[in-house]
Amino acid sequence: MVTAAFVGSKPVQPHPGDHFAMTFAPLSLDEVYKLADDSANGAIVVMSGMVRDNTDGKAVVCLEYQAYEPMALQVFRQIAAEIRHTWTDVTHVVIHHRVGKLAIGEISVLIAVGCPHRSEAFAACQYAIDTLKHNAPIWKKEHWEDGSTSWVSIAACEQNDC
Repeated sequence: MVTAAFVGSKPVQPHPGDHFAMTFAPLSLDEVYKLADDSANGAIVVMSGMVRDNTDGKAVVCLEYQAYEPMALQVFRQIAAEIRHTWTDVTHVVIHHRVGKLAIGEISVLIAVGCPHRSEAFAACQYAIDTLKHNAPIWKKEHWEDGSTSWVSIAACEQNDC
Protein backbone atom coordinates (compact mmCIF):
# COMPACT_ATOMS: atom_id res chain seq x y z
CA MET A 1 0.00 0.00 0.00
CA VAL A 2 1.36 3.43 -0.96
CA THR A 3 0.71 6.05 1.68
CA ALA A 4 0.33 9.66 0.67
CA ALA A 5 3.03 12.11 1.63
CA PHE A 6 2.14 15.38 3.29
CA VAL A 7 3.05 18.99 2.59
CA GLY A 8 2.08 20.79 5.76
CA SER A 9 -1.10 19.00 6.82
CA LYS A 10 -2.32 18.36 3.26
CA PRO A 11 -1.91 14.85 1.83
CA VAL A 12 -0.16 14.66 -1.55
CA GLN A 13 -0.46 11.60 -3.77
CA PRO A 14 2.73 10.21 -5.33
CA HIS A 15 3.57 11.80 -8.68
CA PRO A 16 3.65 9.38 -11.63
CA GLY A 17 6.98 10.85 -12.76
CA ASP A 18 8.75 9.87 -9.54
CA HIS A 19 10.51 6.62 -8.71
CA PHE A 20 11.83 5.29 -5.40
CA ALA A 21 13.71 2.11 -4.54
CA MET A 22 15.63 0.34 -1.79
CA THR A 23 17.63 -2.58 -3.17
CA PHE A 24 20.43 -5.06 -2.56
CA ALA A 25 21.31 -4.87 -6.27
CA PRO A 26 23.92 -2.44 -7.60
CA LEU A 27 22.50 0.95 -8.57
CA SER A 28 22.57 2.13 -12.17
CA LEU A 29 23.38 5.71 -13.13
CA ASP A 30 21.94 5.03 -16.57
CA GLU A 31 18.63 3.73 -15.17
CA VAL A 32 18.21 6.66 -12.76
CA TYR A 33 19.03 9.16 -15.51
CA LYS A 34 16.48 7.57 -17.85
CA LEU A 35 13.81 7.64 -15.12
CA ALA A 36 14.39 11.40 -14.69
CA ASP A 37 14.53 12.14 -18.42
CA ASP A 38 11.74 14.21 -19.95
CA SER A 39 11.44 16.43 -23.02
CA ALA A 40 10.43 19.33 -20.70
CA ASN A 41 13.79 19.15 -18.88
CA GLY A 42 16.52 21.67 -19.42
CA ALA A 43 18.56 19.85 -16.77
CA ILE A 44 18.85 16.56 -14.96
CA VAL A 45 21.02 16.73 -11.86
CA VAL A 46 22.26 13.40 -10.51
CA MET A 47 23.91 12.94 -7.12
CA SER A 48 25.84 9.72 -6.63
CA GLY A 49 26.91 8.80 -3.09
CA MET A 50 29.78 6.32 -2.99
CA VAL A 51 31.60 4.18 -0.45
CA ARG A 52 34.95 5.82 0.23
CA ASP A 53 38.07 4.24 1.68
CA ASN A 54 38.26 6.24 4.92
CA THR A 55 36.33 8.17 7.52
CA ASP A 56 38.21 10.88 9.39
CA GLY A 57 41.49 9.35 8.19
CA LYS A 58 40.63 5.85 9.48
CA ALA A 59 40.80 3.15 6.78
CA VAL A 60 37.42 1.65 5.80
CA VAL A 61 37.21 -1.79 4.17
CA CYS A 62 33.48 -1.71 3.33
CA LEU A 63 30.12 -0.42 4.50
CA GLU A 64 26.96 -2.27 5.36
CA TYR A 65 23.59 -0.51 5.06
CA GLN A 66 20.35 -1.47 6.79
CA ALA A 67 17.03 0.30 6.57
CA TYR A 68 13.46 0.14 7.71
CA GLU A 69 12.32 -0.05 4.09
CA PRO A 70 8.59 0.87 4.30
CA MET A 71 9.37 3.98 6.32
CA ALA A 72 12.42 4.89 4.18
CA LEU A 73 10.29 4.74 1.02
CA GLN A 74 7.69 6.93 2.73
CA VAL A 75 10.44 9.43 3.56
CA PHE A 76 11.51 9.37 -0.11
CA ARG A 77 7.89 10.12 -1.16
CA GLN A 78 7.74 12.93 1.41
CA ILE A 79 10.97 14.42 0.06
CA ALA A 80 9.57 14.36 -3.48
CA ALA A 81 6.33 16.01 -2.33
CA GLU A 82 8.28 18.77 -0.57
CA ILE A 83 10.45 19.25 -3.66
CA ARG A 84 7.38 19.59 -5.87
CA HIS A 85 5.86 22.08 -3.42
CA THR A 86 9.03 24.22 -3.44
CA TRP A 87 10.16 23.80 -7.07
CA THR A 88 6.90 23.45 -8.97
CA ASP A 89 8.49 22.89 -12.41
CA VAL A 90 10.26 19.66 -11.37
CA THR A 91 9.33 16.87 -13.79
CA HIS A 92 10.85 13.84 -12.02
CA VAL A 93 12.34 12.93 -8.64
CA VAL A 94 14.22 9.63 -8.48
CA ILE A 95 15.70 8.29 -5.23
CA HIS A 96 17.37 4.87 -5.06
CA HIS A 97 19.35 3.57 -2.07
CA ARG A 98 21.32 0.38 -1.52
CA VAL A 99 21.13 -1.94 1.45
CA GLY A 100 23.55 -4.73 2.30
CA LYS A 101 27.34 -4.88 2.19
CA LEU A 102 29.05 -2.50 -0.26
CA ALA A 103 32.69 -2.41 -1.31
CA ILE A 104 34.85 0.68 -1.69
CA GLY A 105 33.79 2.59 -4.81
CA GLU A 106 30.27 1.15 -5.00
CA ILE A 107 27.33 3.53 -5.27
CA SER A 108 25.19 3.63 -2.13
CA VAL A 109 22.62 6.24 -3.17
CA LEU A 110 21.47 7.88 -6.40
CA ILE A 111 19.23 10.89 -6.62
CA ALA A 112 18.13 12.44 -9.90
CA VAL A 113 15.96 15.51 -10.38
CA GLY A 114 14.67 16.61 -13.77
CA CYS A 115 13.58 20.19 -14.24
CA PRO A 116 13.34 22.84 -16.97
CA HIS A 117 16.02 24.95 -15.25
CA ARG A 118 19.39 23.88 -13.82
CA SER A 119 19.35 26.09 -10.71
CA GLU A 120 16.13 24.49 -9.47
CA ALA A 121 17.37 21.01 -10.38
CA PHE A 122 20.59 21.54 -8.39
CA ALA A 123 18.74 23.01 -5.40
CA ALA A 124 16.13 20.24 -5.37
CA CYS A 125 18.77 17.51 -5.65
CA GLN A 126 20.76 18.96 -2.75
CA TYR A 127 17.56 19.26 -0.70
CA ALA A 128 16.79 15.60 -1.44
CA ILE A 129 20.12 14.21 -0.25
CA ASP A 130 20.33 16.48 2.78
CA THR A 131 16.77 15.60 3.84
CA LEU A 132 17.27 11.88 3.15
CA LYS A 133 20.37 11.81 5.36
CA HIS A 134 18.51 13.59 8.13
CA ASN A 135 15.12 11.82 8.01
CA ALA A 136 15.37 8.36 6.43
CA PRO A 137 15.65 5.34 8.76
CA ILE A 138 18.87 4.09 7.17
CA TRP A 139 21.92 2.99 9.13
CA LYS A 140 25.41 2.14 8.02
CA LYS A 141 27.97 -0.11 9.63
CA GLU A 142 31.55 0.86 8.92
CA HIS A 143 33.98 -2.06 8.68
CA TRP A 144 37.44 -0.82 9.62
CA GLU A 145 40.78 -2.11 8.35
CA ASP A 146 41.70 -3.21 11.89
CA GLY A 147 38.73 -5.63 11.93
CA SER A 148 36.49 -3.53 14.17
CA THR A 149 33.10 -2.16 13.17
CA SER A 150 30.80 0.67 14.21
CA TRP A 151 27.19 1.55 13.40
CA VAL A 152 26.37 5.08 12.32
CA SER A 153 22.92 6.56 11.84
CA ILE A 154 22.93 8.38 8.51
CA ALA A 155 21.43 11.39 10.31
CA ALA A 156 24.57 11.52 12.47
CA CYS A 157 26.57 11.98 9.29
CA GLU A 158 24.95 15.36 8.74
CA GLN A 159 27.21 16.92 11.35
CA ASN A 160 30.30 15.04 10.13
CA ASP A 161 29.73 15.13 6.33
CA CYS A 162 29.91 11.30 6.08
